[in-house]
Amino acid sequence: MLGHILSFQFGGFYGGEIGNLLASWEQAGVFSYVLPFLLIFAIVFGVLSKIKIFGENRALNAVIALVIGLLALQFDMVPIFFSEIFPRLGVALSILLVLIVLAGLFFDTSENKVLNYLLLGVAVIIFLTILVKTSGQLGWYSGYWWYANWKGIVGAAVIIGALVAIISSGGKRPVAPELKMHWPGK
Repeated sequence: MLGHILSFQFGGFYGGEIGNLLASWEQAGVFSYVLPFLLIFAIVFGVLSKIKIFGENRALNAVIALVIGLLALQFDMVPIFFSEIFPRLGVALSILLVLIVLAGLFFDTSENKVLNYLLLGVAVIIFLTILVKTSGQLGWYSGYWWYANWKGIVGAAVIIGALVAIISSGGKRPVAPELKMHWPGK
């Protein structure tokens, strides 16, 4: 009896049948090969179709996208990169969603452009953090460089941001529109 309760509790916390399905897909290589291939194929095919470098020849676009998708999976670099970056992306999107909900709760976001730029700045910082952490996890040695020099980079970014804000705010002042008098009957 206790074994069934423990099994039921384990299934409730870790997904049960859906968790088993996802685990079997993972063992079959769906997440390592099928989904990265489909993503790369779709992006390459979409770009080739949009720029129309080969005219309206969709078969040639499909063959090129197929070849690029398969060549990208030849080594384990793409599956490992995807397995590192997309979980971080999910966490980042969750953080941004919470910030947007809280900002919408306390501020009028349609009229507050400063808040929109602040949220954009937070998104850029999160994006750069994801790239640095992913590159460090994959053994690309830029991770240590960022760790050693982050203070100078942040300081330079703040100074550049302040200069851009000062320069962009110093533009021409808008001229007041002409006042036209409207007389009744004319």
